Amino acid sequence: MKTSANKAWGDTLFKGMTLFFATGILILFIAILIALWHESAPAIDKFGLSFLTSTAWNPVKDEFGALIPMAGTILSTILAMLIAVPLSIGVALFLAELAPVWMRAPFGTAIELLAAIPSIVYGMWGLFVLAPIMADHVQPWLAEHLGFIPLFSGPQMGIGMLTAGLVLALMILPFIASVTRDVFLMVPQNLKEAAYGMGATTWEVVRDVMIPYGKKGIVGAVFLGMGRALGETMAVTFVIGNAYHLSWSLFAPGNSIASTLANEFTEADSDVYLASLMELGLVLFLLTFLVLGAAQLWLKRGIEGGGK
Repeated sequence: MKTSANKAWGDTLFKGMTLFFATGILILFIAILIALWHESAPAIDKFGLSFLTSTAWNPVKDEFGALIPMAGTILSTILAMLIAVPLSIGVALFLAELAPVWMRAPFGTAIELLAAIPSIVYGMWGLFVLAPIMADHVQPWLAEHLGFIPLFSGPQMGIGMLTAGLVLALMILPFIASVTRDVFLMVPQNLKEAAYGMGATTWEVVRDVMIPYGKKGIVGAVFLGMGRALGETMAVTFVIGNAYHLSWSLFAPGNSIASTLANEFTEADSDVYLASLMELGLVLFLLTFLVLGAAQLWLKRGIEGGGK
């Protein structure tokens, strides 16, 4: 009886601890949201919803808007995803299916080590190595061959939205590739062998077996990388240009929410200025939450629909 009572007490304690930790995370989320909303109140009261659509950013006149940082955040993230996702899936497929056995472990470790490099190192590399290459070689080539497209016109300074997207892509590639590789390694070997036995090529096995089987995991990896890209600060601050204007050109400097916060928090000398920065933080918080929430809904619909 005593042993049974001890087990029951232990189960109750364990359940209580897990409930406490789970509830604590929810409370922390709500507390951050409330704190950001409270500190943003002066800006919310003054600008209302126009804060989200205004391109103004004039600390002298206390005129602020979030449109330019929001656009820069979204555009740099989209660029990074367009570059990183196909490369990450290719790297993952190579490591999981195509690479020689002796190559998989060292290459996999190298990919994981890339994820451990501090973002400021990526930013310095982007500014001192990548930006000159972009200014001297990549941007002139793009302007010469694709300059009739507004996206590839304008001054070729090296820094700008395209460079920021490339640095972000390099940063999130290890995250997506590592998770996707693990997903591919979980595909049952008998499924692949059955496909090969029916005469399928390697590409057909990848297309018809591995990718459909690991679709949900791949989507999860992609959204993990997207969450990292949305909130990245220092690397983007180094190379995006930190300019408050909208442009059709990917060569032009821009801004992001995170880089705005990093650059201007120490300069906020008025209540409205500080509140506007806090509201930018609130916008980034909600934007990230919406993206990850959309991913969860997509995955949930996929599970309920039998993976269709």
